[in-house]
Parts: sequence; C-alpha cells; structure tokens
Amino acid sequence: MDLSLFLYNTGIRLYKAAVRLSASPGKNRKAQQWLNGRENNWPSLKAAMQGRQPVIWVHAASLGEFEQGRPILEAMRKAYPAHKILLTFFSPSGYEVRKNYPGADHVCYLPLDTAAHAARFLDIVQPRLAVFIKYEFWYHYLSTLHARKVPVMLISGIFRPQQVFFKWYGGLFRRLLRQMDHLFVQNEASLTLLHNIGVQQVTLAGDTRFDRVWALRQHPVALPEIERFITGARVLVAGSTWPADEELLAQWWYDGGQGGRQLVLAPHEINEAHLRDITRLFPDAVLYSAFAGGSGAGGKVLVIDNVGMLSALYRYSSISYVGGGFGKEGIHNILEPATYSKPVIIGPIYHQFNEAEILVHLRGAIVVNDVTSLRESIEALNDAYYYQQVAEITGRFVEEHQGATEKIMRYIQEKRFLEE
Repeated sequence: MDLSLFLYNTGIRLYKAAVRLSASPGKNRKAQQWLNGRENNWPSLKAAMQGRQPVIWVHAASLGEFEQGRPILEAMRKAYPAHKILLTFFSPSGYEVRKNYPGADHVCYLPLDTAAHAARFLDIVQPRLAVFIKYEFWYHYLSTLHARKVPVMLISGIFRPQQVFFKWYGGLFRRLLRQMDHLFVQNEASLTLLHNIGVQQVTLAGDTRFDRVWALRQHPVALPEIERFITGARVLVAGSTWPADEELLAQWWYDGGQGGRQLVLAPHEINEAHLRDITRLFPDAVLYSAFAGGSGAGGKVLVIDNVGMLSALYRYSSISYVGGGFGKEGIHNILEPATYSKPVIIGPIYHQFNEAEILVHLRGAIVVNDVTSLRESIEALNDAYYYQQVAEITGRFVEEHQGATEKIMRYIQEKRFLEE
C-alpha cells in the first residue's frame, strides 16, 4: 500500500475514534449527532434508491456548502425531473438543518470514507453523475467513482497554495483532482494553481452563491413577525454572531448605540447556554419564539432563536453586521446582506474569503476592529449620501457576479451526462 494512502486510512480511523470519544454522554452534541445520524444510514438509503430512476448525487460538507450548491441542485431538478437527487452531508450542521429539504429525493449523512463504505454506497446509489461542492476530496469515494467511470464534477471550488495538493507530499490528492471530469472554480488564482500541477480540465465559472443570493432579492421572502417587531427605519441586523461579536455589539449598544435604533441578533449557535449568555449581555432582549408566540412584548432587541431565517432577515436591515470576523474561522456569508444593497460591517478576519476581500476593496464592506471603529462606522453611515454609495456598491457587486450556474448547467448538457 502507498505510504500516503496508509497514513490517510489511519487518519480516518483516528478521526472516527476521536468522534466516538467526543460523543460520550454529556459531551459534544454534534459528535453525537454525527455518529447517530450514520447508525441507520444503510437501510434508509437502500429503500430510497429503489426503482429505475437514474440518480444524481450531490455532496456538501455542511450548510454553507449546501447553500453554495443549491442553485445547481435546483437547476438540475428542473432540467432533469425524471432523475432522483440524493443529497449527502458530512457535518450535522448541514444535515440537521436540511434533512427535510424538498429539492432532494433523499438526504442523508455520507458514510465515513473507507474502501468498503465507498463500494457499498456506490453499489446502492449507482449515480449517473456526482457533484461535489467547493471541497471535500474523499479518496475512496472519488477513486471508486473514477474506477466505475461515473462523471465527477467540483463546483464553486477554491484553492490556496497551503493546501495539500500543492505540497511535495500531496501526490495522492493531485491524482484525485486529475481524475475528476471537470472542476469549476471561483477565481483566477485557483485556475492558475491547478494548471501549475497539471490539472487542465478547469473552468473559471465564479461562485454559484451569487446566483443563490440574487434569487433571494428577486423573490423576497416576507417575515410577518419581523415586520411586526420593526417600528422604525433604523434596524441593525447582526447575523451568524459568535460571543466576541455579541460582546462588541453590547458594548456599542449600551454606550449610546441604541438611540433611535432596533437590533436584531441571529446567533450562529442557538443552544440554550449561548442564548442565556446573550440575554445576560442584552437584558432587555426578547426571544423571537416568545415574541412570535405572543408571550413576549416588542422592544429594541430581538434575538432569533431558530435556524433558517437569516437569508430573508437581512432585507429588513438598514445596516447589516456579519459575524465570525473575530474568530479563527473568519466571517460568515456577506453575500446574503449584500444582495439587498445593504452596507455590511465585518470583523478583521476575512482575508480567506474572496468575495469579502473584493467588497472591502470596493468599500462596500466596512471592517471594524473594536467598539470605537464600530461606533464610528455606524455614525458615518448616518450620512445619507455616503450610505447610498455603500449600499449601491454592495448590490451592484452581487448583480455583476451572477452566471456560474448557467455555465455549469451548459457543460452538463453539452456532455450529455444525464441523457438516456
């Protein structure tokens, strides 16, 4: 066995052992979900794949990647209605939110990447086409797909020099990339990196998230309870926030920020402990569930304690704050507020996100480092002319970067992957 493959297989086994350890009673809830969700995978998968309909398999690591690939998934559903669509996730944060997604015929966890699992999975599914979103390069699945001559595509891919493909020891994974039928990447840098290692079947298509968020603008979703809560025009919606974001916002809010404003917080984590921490920071806040249920009065601060509203919520803001920019993983999706032509405020850790770097350069996204810069940025946006300039930049940025979905669908149709 190749040493790289031996180390890869060992890493997979160690990963599973670490998850089992984390999933011990009373420990990591996501680890428990990761394990429990895979317990009954095989019978339900086999039942769902019964019949003669050809299958399209779409894989997303987590919720963000699903939203990224959603325009392609929905376009394939429309173009190939006779095909079944199987949607798989690696992470509970994707599966638990989208397990009832109506655009797929079956949604499940992807079994851990072993040679036996890959063979068993593909024996059951027998896909006509496999689509991987952004990343997730599982050796055994991709190798088995290649051996069985199943077309494999990567969409909205993004590559960086520090990834394993571009290291001296990355031969195993370079081989996987060369075996894929086509890779659609987000930017020129990714295209160049791939060409430099001999991966030629690459197209610069852009990011399918632009198509997704532009559709949100064209077909806005009404949120009646939010409309009932909002009593004025000056609303700051803070989405996907982490504790560092919430502490910063509380400092600003209770040091003069609330004058004439309302604040809507949609935290990234909505577990009970985190919600308690938020209500300690904002003692006058009301939870959305209480407000919508009639047991909470309106006020100035609303905390969203459910999942799935954020993309529609941003359109009710006058200014949007996107969280994550004070943590090592960086900011969350800035395109969702940008599509509604809203000024976007973010923290300083954003450089690994291509769209954020461009929007900061264009001055449509405003970077803050502390409460002083947050206060100054919001006060600057009180100027109507400056506000309008920033708002126009964000909306135009999204509008001008649409089109990735159309390019990818044209390729699928030209190659006749899904034709009888």
